[in-house]
Amino acid sequence: MGSYILKGYSVTQFNIFIIRAVFGAVFAVILTRMFYGKVELVYVAGLAVFLVGMAYVLEYFRKRRKNIK
Repeated sequence: MGSYILKGYSVTQFNIFIIRAVFGAVFAVILTRMFYGKVELVYVAGLAVFLVGMAYVLEYFRKRRKNIK
């Protein structure tokens, strides 16, 4: 398992996943509430999975571009 060092703290990949999942759920609730007017569990769960998945896809492309240079 990889980890990042941020100001003396070791952040593991699992901790990053938890942070992304929490932020994904919060933003999914906010976006669902803004566009649909009500919070339905199916929409929130689907949007949260999509947001967390996109975070990992964008991280992959960012790391890949960094390694090319």
